[in-house]
Amino acid sequence: MSETSARHKIEAPRALRFEIVTVSSSRFKQLGEGKKTSDESGDLVESLLKKAGHSIAFRRTILDSKRMIEEVMRSSLDSPNIDSVVFCGGTGISSTDTTIEAVSPFLEKTLPGFGETFRRLSFDEIGSAAILTRAIAGVAGGKAFFCIPGSPQAARLCVEKLISVEAGHVVKHARE
Repeated sequence: MSETSARHKIEAPRALRFEIVTVSSSRFKQLGEGKKTSDESGDLVESLLKKAGHSIAFRRTILDSKRMIEEVMRSSLDSPNIDSVVFCGGTGISSTDTTIEAVSPFLEKTLPGFGETFRRLSFDEIGSAAILTRAIAGVAGGKAFFCIPGSPQAARLCVEKLISVEAGHVVKHARE
């Protein structure tokens, strides 16, 4: 690590307040019907972020709907109690995957290295299928936004190797 990067990480906030948004039409519908549903990836993201010293300010499950994701973006940007948001799910290439299209217009700056690095790390684990994810990250309103795949294996990789390590650094620069 460069001297500058090391200094920036030292100056960065260590404990962020995260919002976790599970984007899953099937889980959302089950919850709406009063059915019990599991959210292995959301639970894993929460656990790993807490283990890294962060707190969870808010957690929700929403429909994979551009309109609903945009509403969450507006709410998150307006909230003084959130430093970073993780959208888990909806990053694939099917016609119902809308997370990237909904979040991207809100981002003031994107972090192409996040998606590139995630796909490289993912390639080591799952091979060429890694090209099917459109995972992205960026900043807006002094906050960091991460859009990651909904699979538990991908969520673990993103949080352990990238988000928990760099989110504070990202937020530091987003607020400058």
